[in-house]
Amino acid sequence: MTGIDERLMFQPLSIAVLTISDTRTHNDDRSGDCLVERVKTAGHDVSARAIIKDDIAAISAQIKSWSATMDLDVILTTGGTGLTGRDVTVEAIAPLFEKTLDGFSVLFHRMSLETIGLATLQSRACAGIINGTVVFCLPGSTGAVRQAWDEIIAGALDSRYRPSSLVDIMPRIKE
Repeated sequence: MTGIDERLMFQPLSIAVLTISDTRTHNDDRSGDCLVERVKTAGHDVSARAIIKDDIAAISAQIKSWSATMDLDVILTTGGTGLTGRDVTVEAIAPLFEKTLDGFSVLFHRMSLETIGLATLQSRACAGIINGTVVFCLPGSTGAVRQAWDEIIAGALDSRYRPSSLVDIMPRIKE
């Protein structure tokens, strides 16, 4: 069986949401709002939220701080995964990955191909592990955030997902 096994107990996770943008504020952060709403609706806890400018040092410092000092299971970022000069999320976060979740990028691009066609080539969405915390780097597009959560991340972070979810291996990530 593949999917949610309703007979199992749901385990809520501690999740932080980071928006990376030179232009967004808490008043107009639609992608961040979308993630927060979906995280809460799924039954997880939003433990932290911030907006950071497109600056490698600032992004890296925020991710390092959250992964080292907070008891977070997951960090979701939105923005800065494109190809323009100001898109530096991947440069800030990927060097911090102790392990990468290559399958996330593969699934994200496969899903995006169905929706936006070859424009998916312009995204560098990625995921990995930093200090035992799972980090997903998503585009800034609300549509991409919604689709990534709904079609990939929500199931991966649901302890009831079978045959296995990321939650199943979280206790062993720090081994």
